[in-house]
Amino acid sequence: MLIDDLDGDEAQETVSFGIDGTGYEIDLKTQNASRLRDALAPFVHAARKVPAKPGRMVRGAKSRNAPTREHSADIRSWAQANDKPVSDRGRIPQTIVDEYNAAHG
Repeated sequence: MLIDDLDGDEAQETVSFGIDGTGYEIDLKTQNASRLRDALAPFVHAARKVPAKPGRMVRGAKSRNAPTREHSADIRSWAQANDKPVSDRGRIPQTIVDEYNAAHG
């Protein structure tokens, strides 16, 4: 199950987009995905497509507080056991990570 990164509801899709050479992904429910696409539509319509080049897209730097894959599994298990909304894959909301860290010192 995906969780909407904006409002915590169940999400239906992961939307990818980029700006200033940085790529982003966000899990969104259908309504929020439409809002994002509608907001970007005038800019996309006026823009020029740039062919993708290998290595051209710069990934965003990971936060120092970003959990490792193993740590993520622990956080997801804890969140599910404590009835916290967390998806089986994708980014774990920072609020859940913070709650986990507070509970585990």
